[in-house]
Amino acid sequence: MAKDKGLKPGQTAPKSGQYVQVGPRGGQGNEVTVTKGEPMPPTPKPGMSYDLTDPTKNKSGQGK
Repeated sequence: MAKDKGLKPGQTAPKSGQYVQVGPRGGQGNEVTVTKGEPMPPTPKPGMSYDLTDPTKNKSGQGK
């Protein structure tokens, strides 16, 4: 599993960007914007996680 998939609420975001809520059976929910290093927000239902769908297209967080 990639480190930007299956993130649970409260885990630290590895990259800035748009994350989609994913249900326990794979259904997708709303998208949220999260900044690298910030905790993932709560989900509306237990068992949901987040997958990165659209990483931020700037150089923040790349160590430059």
